[in-house]
Amino acid sequence: MSRWAGRLLGLFALLFLSSAWSHSGDATGFASIGIDGSSVIYRYTPTTSGTDDATLVRLIREKVSITADQQTCVPAEPEGMQVAYACPAPPKVLLIRDDMADTLGEKHHVIAVMTWNGGSSSLNFSATEREARISLAGAETPQGAGSFFLLGVEHIATGYDHLLFLLALILCGGNLVSLLKIITAFTLAHSITLGAAALDIITLPSALVEAVIALSIAYVAFENLFPRFAFSHRWHISFLFGLVHGFGFSSVLKEIGLPKDSLIWSLLNFNLGVEAGQLVAVLIAVPLLMQLRKTRHEARVVLGLSAVVMVVGLFLFFERVVFGA
Repeated sequence: MSRWAGRLLGLFALLFLSSAWSHSGDATGFASIGIDGSSVIYRYTPTTSGTDDATLVRLIREKVSITADQQTCVPAEPEGMQVAYACPAPPKVLLIRDDMADTLGEKHHVIAVMTWNGGSSSLNFSATEREARISLAGAETPQGAGSFFLLGVEHIATGYDHLLFLLALILCGGNLVSLLKIITAFTLAHSITLGAAALDIITLPSALVEAVIALSIAYVAFENLFPRFAFSHRWHISFLFGLVHGFGFSSVLKEIGLPKDSLIWSLLNFNLGVEAGQLVAVLIAVPLLMQLRKTRHEARVVLGLSAVVMVVGLFLFFERVVFGA
């Protein structure tokens, strides 16, 4: 193997191994923030089990502060993972500050969507981004549905399992026509189930969905290693497992909720954001693979990458089945 091919293999292995482990062990959570008169309702959903719920709720009350029109909103006793902040009057301008990173560390990261009568907005909180200012006044029609586009982009960018699956698919995808069929099948499939799940038409247990997603990564990588055992054409597998990945994409929307006054538009924007993030990943990966196919080391590199991806997929499957992570 040439030095160039070896470096490429090592780079991909390091990237995807570190991505998978960080995805399963970071402190990311989802939050939905709503307005009810003079109350701000903050509902938090953790995506890891590293900190117990009682501690997280205590941290929310202590470390998440909300100011309405320069006046402090007082947190009430929590109800489950939900905390209501009582403001002096219906807010016009909110300042939300999240200092949970002081306790949870630099990996603390929360993706939040705030909705109110007149709009919605996607927010991010982390150790380096602690404050968000939202103006609620002057909107008579929904203005914030487009914020779900950015939420979709971020969801695919941090969804390392989805990106691993996509990489495994295109590693042995063939020519450009075949790659187009694979990507189109995946897009159509996950768009169908994303919409159905987000609108509560079809629901599946999240633990089952996450386990099958991990298994899909391992299976496609296995096909790359042992093509004689391939089930069918690659785009068939792309569509079949894409249906399951759509349920995974919908998890963030199920947690934060879609604004009722712009439900379809918000869902469409989220899906477009997912597609945009996916397209960027494909545009980065495909030229590299095309360049690799011009060398005599393609087979070795593809086999090496597939082996790494299969190991990561099996690890994620084991982790999600045994620990429910």
